[in-house]
Amino acid sequence: MGGVHGVCYGVLGDNLPSRADVVQLYKSNNIQAMRIYFPDQAALAALRGSGIAVILDVGGVDAVRALASSASAAADWVQANVQAYQSDVLIKYIAVGNEVDPGDGAAGLLLPAMRNVHAALASAGLDGSVKVSTAVKMDAFADTFPPSRGVFAQGYMADVARFLADTGAPLLANVYPYFAYRDDPRNISLEFASFRPGAATVTDGGNGLVYTNLLDAMVDAVYAALEKAGAPGVKVVVSESGWPSASGFAASVDNARQYNQGVIDHARQGTPRKPGVLETYVFAMFNENQKTGDEIERHFGLFNPDKSPVYPITFPN
Repeated sequence: MGGVHGVCYGVLGDNLPSRADVVQLYKSNNIQAMRIYFPDQAALAALRGSGIAVILDVGGVDAVRALASSASAAADWVQANVQAYQSDVLIKYIAVGNEVDPGDGAAGLLLPAMRNVHAALASAGLDGSVKVSTAVKMDAFADTFPPSRGVFAQGYMADVARFLADTGAPLLANVYPYFAYRDDPRNISLEFASFRPGAATVTDGGNGLVYTNLLDAMVDAVYAALEKAGAPGVKVVVSESGWPSASGFAASVDNARQYNQGVIDHARQGTPRKPGVLETYVFAMFNENQKTGDEIERHFGLFNPDKSPVYPITFPN
């Protein structure tokens, strides 16, 4: 299965290349995997025969609600978006919900929606190859430092974790050392946050593991939470991680290149708690000029809309 190194493909821009051109840009840069945020039929069609592994999001909260409400809606969704492409598109994971707010009623719908999608995949004979998960951000965890203290902040996430364990699926986690550093630069060094060599290491007093970068520490907090929830075998896939190149605190081309190249180079060694491969999706492929929120949100891209690199980045063969 391809895809140790992925890049998230957001489309919130009015000047982005065609779906077919984007798939070619992935291939020419040896990017092995892609995350798309809704069942984008044009992107799925462009991915046919590409060999690029895919995280396919179901879409927003309304999509989660629809899938939770009915098994037949989930069966129709799987038919239209997975079975229709299964012969020549490598869909690895279905993300049911992205950073669903725990206070939103939809949080309680995550597990029913995941169960329905999984059942639909199973009846299509696809549950072995396509795994159902959800993507969480770090506020899904109550205590993340030191990493051994990591625990889920909401009770329903323990049920989600056990479902993932039962079905052999990973937990998708959006992990951003950038925001942790931005919010606490007095206690977190730029070196530790951005994979710079020579960062002072941090030792976890709970288990003696030694950390050389913040991404590892954050991911291992997720692993600690999974273990406490009774799902120690569930693997973590970093479904988003990135660093902005402009328009905010510590947002520069140099910092963004240093961080994202660090993530890519580091993926093959895993974390102190789980050595091996850490499957990672860099956010994002393009600077997207229609993203809402802080100005930095429009500057996470590896590439400009004209397909030129924002900075040099290398994906290993």
